[in-house]
Amino acid sequence: MSAEATNPATPGPVAPAASRRRSRPRIDLRRLVGAALLGPASRGRLPDAIGHVVEVHRAHHPDADLETLRRAYVLAESSHRGQMRKSGEPYITHPLAVTLILAELGAETTTLTASLLHDTVEDTEVTLDQVGEQFGAEVRYLVDGVTKLEKVDYGAAAEPETFRKMLVATGNDVRVMSIKLADRLHNMRTLGVMRPEKQARIAKVTRDVLIPLAERLGVQALKTELEDLVFAILHPEEYEHTRELIVENASRADDPLAEFADTMRAILREAGIQAEVVIRPRHFVSVHRFSRKRGRMRGSDFGRLLVLVNEDADCYAVLGELHTCMTPVVSEFKDFIAVPKFNLYQSLHTAVAREDGQVAEVLIRTHQMHKVAEAGVVALGNPYPAPSEEQARERAAADEERVDPTRPGWLSRLLDWQEAAPDPDTFWSTLREDLAQDREITVFRPDGGTLGLPEGATCVDAAYAQYGEDAHACIGARVNGRLATLSTVLRDGDTVQLLMGQDPASEPSREWLEHAHTPAARIAIQRWLATHPAPAEQEDSAPAGTPEAAKAALATARSTADPFGADAPAPRPGPGAAVTVVDRPDAAVRLAGCCTPVPLDDVTGFLVRGGVVTVHRAECDAVARMAGAGRGEVDVRWGDGTGCRVTLVAESFGRPHLLADLTEAMALEGAEIVSATVEPPAQQRVRHTYTVQLPDAAHLPALMRAMRNVPGVYDVDRAQHHAQASAEPA
Repeated sequence: MSAEATNPATPGPVAPAASRRRSRPRIDLRRLVGAALLGPASRGRLPDAIGHVVEVHRAHHPDADLETLRRAYVLAESSHRGQMRKSGEPYITHPLAVTLILAELGAETTTLTASLLHDTVEDTEVTLDQVGEQFGAEVRYLVDGVTKLEKVDYGAAAEPETFRKMLVATGNDVRVMSIKLADRLHNMRTLGVMRPEKQARIAKVTRDVLIPLAERLGVQALKTELEDLVFAILHPEEYEHTRELIVENASRADDPLAEFADTMRAILREAGIQAEVVIRPRHFVSVHRFSRKRGRMRGSDFGRLLVLVNEDADCYAVLGELHTCMTPVVSEFKDFIAVPKFNLYQSLHTAVAREDGQVAEVLIRTHQMHKVAEAGVVALGNPYPAPSEEQARERAAADEERVDPTRPGWLSRLLDWQEAAPDPDTFWSTLREDLAQDREITVFRPDGGTLGLPEGATCVDAAYAQYGEDAHACIGARVNGRLATLSTVLRDGDTVQLLMGQDPASEPSREWLEHAHTPAARIAIQRWLATHPAPAEQEDSAPAGTPEAAKAALATARSTADPFGADAPAPRPGPGAAVTVVDRPDAAVRLAGCCTPVPLDDVTGFLVRGGVVTVHRAECDAVARMAGAGRGEVDVRWGDGTGCRVTLVAESFGRPHLLADLTEAMALEGAEIVSATVEPPAQQRVRHTYTVQLPDAAHLPALMRAMRNVPGVYDVDRAQHHAQASAEPA
């Protein structure tokens, strides 16, 4: 069953704070309890208990079909009859309270019907088929979406798999998550009779999963109350301190916010702008965050002023009047009307100051914007109305899919990566990490398309967002027209061109994991690494499990992984440039990444685990270390081919356009840049690392001379000299 008590989990002020944020006081649930005890009404008459929900519902939807709600309540009450919550109240009070929460947000009738029935399949003998037969496929789908999976069947995986199931259902109908959020809010309100450890566990899941989902879906009315309830359970001392601050402020004789509000009303009245100015007290968590950020709070810091108007244009008219007649704090201005937040939120934000230092934050929005700001996707009503016959014919003729206004980019990405999450633990931990990224940016592709990514995303994330697992072949990127490393953090509005290699056997670098910010990228890279173990040479360098082995593996990974993010762990000979083992012509050969030998280099080989022969340049430090460790050398020689892949390091002074000039010089010499990286400047000096493919190894000296001739470049050398310091015996 759902969490099961009615005793409040937090001290008294939370409910008053929440109720002040609403234009209408919350319905007294004790009335619902009394009505529920009376049982269902006679056939065709609305039961008293559901009457309170209907009253609120009619305020938003005057033409709602109330007969459906009556039948849903009768079924829910009769199926839950005899079940009690831990507080001793009839269980029916829980679905009633959840339905009332959604009705207050303006949810349409189908959502309320499913809300009344949301626990019947989970906790009673009612089946999904029966729900579908009596109330239709939509209600059946919503009830199924919020029905938990049985622990008997799933064990410890029941909770994460239930959330996975719920999120997948939300991808098809966002109303599933609306019901779940309201369900969790009522359970959090009534968590007080649970054991403290269970309260803490439920509060943590609410904090890590449900609150971020409420934020992303724009349901601020639920999100803020959930935050306060979690705050009280997980941080009782800080909650109490915040409560004292609020009580102390309420006892003051003067109210700066009320004075600001009166001034604004007079200004707007004189300007002929019809507007409503109301005070919005901050909720507990907001006060706590503000006090920690700003220190001592002034009277005007305990709330914001909300200005409600009828039309979008009126928002800007209000802004102009306030900035003209009062002192604006310019740094606080934000326009979320022209550029809405990713969760549908729209408002103008500004702040005005008085001579005494009091500053009031002001939110300006239309009544419709306010409805969406409070209720988010719930305010959209039914996002999936049945099309008219004409619309249906047009869609069928054009073979169009249904456009879903409630499925934002973040939800699509979440649904994509969850399919690749291999187990419940990975899904659960990754979900929490993903939801912790609460801002979204938009980057543009050269073809005119866009990618939605979380704030902090890099070019690695963009590659996997655009190409999926084909991004393993990504060798570089241009950001706003300039060559950039794959580790580059993207900003909102950047244009990203991803450079893809042609080698079908391209591999992601282990270093990419350090720069992968999105679950889709991390899971794809981890899955590839899991199926492609580290080279045997690394595994055989020291006894497994020893500190030496760990150190060697880390050092080898550092020396062989391409810093730009391309496939350098196991460089391969270019076309026709094969290495032959003298005594074992058919042996598998791998060129060492620490020294990247090329044709014409003096080379030697060592046999490692799996029968593979690894080839090093004769002067490579690893040769002496491996020989000293007792490994026997293997005679190897170059084949007839002359192509090669080699890593070069260029040292230069920093100057504008140096990178463009250097890569142009390399291209003119016939070098194909496989990957590149530019380290952050140190004392005006810059280090560039390039892995290049040459059709002729004999042309390597000419390439290096051309690179040295670029103004600002003072040295170019093979990567060996820079890899020695970090490479351990292989």
